[in-house]
Formats: sequence, C-alpha cells, structure tokens
Amino acid sequence: MKRVQFSITYPERLRHPIHREIVGDGSISQAELLMWSPTADATTLFRFDGEPAATEAVLTAIDSLTTSALVADGKGTYAFLRQDAYEFAESILDAIAEAAVIFVPPVVFEARGTVQFEAVGETAAVGDFHDTLSELGDIEIRHVHDFERVRSPSGLTDRQLAALEAAVDAGYYAVPRQGTLADVAATLDCATSTAGELVRKAEAAVVRRYVTTQ
Repeated sequence: MKRVQFSITYPERLRHPIHREIVGDGSISQAELLMWSPTADATTLFRFDGEPAATEAVLTAIDSLTTSALVADGKGTYAFLRQDAYEFAESILDAIAEAAVIFVPPVVFEARGTVQFEAVGETAAVGDFHDTLSELGDIEIRHVHDFERVRSPSGLTDRQLAALEAAVDAGYYAVPRQGTLADVAATLDCATSTAGELVRKAEAAVVRRYVTTQ
C-alpha cells in the first residue's frame, strides 16, 4: 500500500466554487476540507485561514448551501456546512467515485490555484487514479510513502506530523539551526505562515503529551 500526496491545478471551469473565490482574493489564502459525509446531501467541515466575515463572504459562492455555522479559531475560522450537493465538477466526482483508493483529509485549496490531498491504495490503483486526474488538470506527485496506519502517540494530526518531519529534515531543530520555516513551507507546498502555525501546534501537542505522561 502506498500513501501519495498529490498537488493538482484544475482549469477554471473545474474549480470548486469556494476555490474560485479564494484564488487571488487576498482575504482568504487557504481553505482546508477537514471532514465530509459520504452522502449526496453534503455535510462538510472546513477551516479557512481568515476571519469569519471573510469566510462568510467566500461561502456566498455555494449555491447549494442550506445551513452554516462559523467558529472563530485564532486567525482562522471553522465552517460547518450543510449543502444539497458537493458542487464539485461532475468529471472530478466521477474520477473520485471510480478510484480504488481512499482519500486522507485534509483537502487543501490554495489561493495560488492548487489543490493538495493524499490518497492511499495499491500502487496500480494509485497510478490509475493519477492517470485519470492528469486528464483533468496539471497534476504533480509531491510525496510517496509506504502506508503505515500508526496513531501518533502525541495526538498530532497527519498535517502537523508532516510539518514536524519536514522541520527535522530541513535542520530546523539542529543546533545551530540550519533550516527555516520557509524550508518547511517549501516541503509542504504551503505558505510560510501556515507552516509556522502547523509547527507551533505540533510542538504544543508534543509538549503537552510529554508533560501529562511524566
């Protein structure tokens, strides 16, 4: 089994309405789809890296939105959404439905136009999925790992763990320090501010777990 991180840039016509809103907008630079329901009447949990007012403005692009609840979280906003439909392009939904892989959250929509996500499956299945998506957009494989489902003993999210791994590889924790948060951001293909937030939250989780187990 392989765990593969993809980065894809869809043409404008295939972008999700939320993604169209944040590309080049400025007030929101990233939206993370954290959880979603397996049903036609979509229920999703997003996190936007902007204030609730900016997030609410982005959500007006979703025609199928029936209810929403926004919760401020530091410099970001969690958005719990109920919709009549997911509003992804049919060709993308078909590719997902036919893929023999499992998708690992989050799905990250970025202002520069890219979508990042991870898929887990047999090598051949992941390859087939890659070939299908390559017909829909400009796709890149960012990382490939053997899949090992081991729960983090520190309670880290997959994204936070990836940030710490990138920091270690970059020499961020070397003495003297050899790497920067910009290096971490480059590995994760995200903004430096996002990398900094991921590293800080990961460090806090590790320290809390260490202190409480002593």
